[in-house]
Amino acid sequence: MKRGEPKPAYYPVSLNIRGRKCVVVGGGEVARRKVRALLEHGAKVTVISPELGPELVQLAEHGEITALNREYQAGDLKDSFVAIAATDDGDTNRQVVREAKNKAVLVNVVDDAENSDFIVPSFLRRGDVTIAVATAGRSPALARKIRARLEEKFGEEYAALALLLDEVRTELKKRGITVGGDDWQAALDLDKLIELLSKGEKEKARVLILSKLKAR
Repeated sequence: MKRGEPKPAYYPVSLNIRGRKCVVVGGGEVARRKVRALLEHGAKVTVISPELGPELVQLAEHGEITALNREYQAGDLKDSFVAIAATDDGDTNRQVVREAKNKAVLVNVVDDAENSDFIVPSFLRRGDVTIAVATAGRSPALARKIRARLEEKFGEEYAALALLLDEVRTELKKRGITVGGDDWQAALDLDKLIELLSKGEKEKARVLILSKLKAR
């Protein structure tokens, strides 16, 4: 990004990386965290670094990742979907960025949002419910702080609610009933539904949703 240009207005998006090749260049603690997150989302991960931390070595030995114990080389991003440059060597990171752009691979350079196609938000997950917090790369610490505060407010009941709503939507579709977005919003009495699900009263929650939808 040239001097004086405004910072990017990032478009929030969730990527499906299951089964896709994702390359992490680097073998330290930051690389370890990135690898863990990619594996949690089903990616096929390749790590490239002359030195690997203990956990990355263990993951490689168990066949959970592919490890190339050497310096990054041109061509290492072949068939990749995402690349993450997580080294403390600027020249290597720039080499990764150049190849990624030439091959239309999405690239993230850790702590260098200006040379990245995307930034990774701080996020929390409750089942299929994901809440992400980003600050356009200005303050990852603030993003983590906000996420920590949200973690206190969003329990596993939200995961149960997402599953229940999916069941209700599927049931209504089978019956040929179409429900608009505004009607769903009006039917979602979150406080009451979360209260019921926290007590394990799933059927009462289902009845409540259906009754409010019927009223609409």
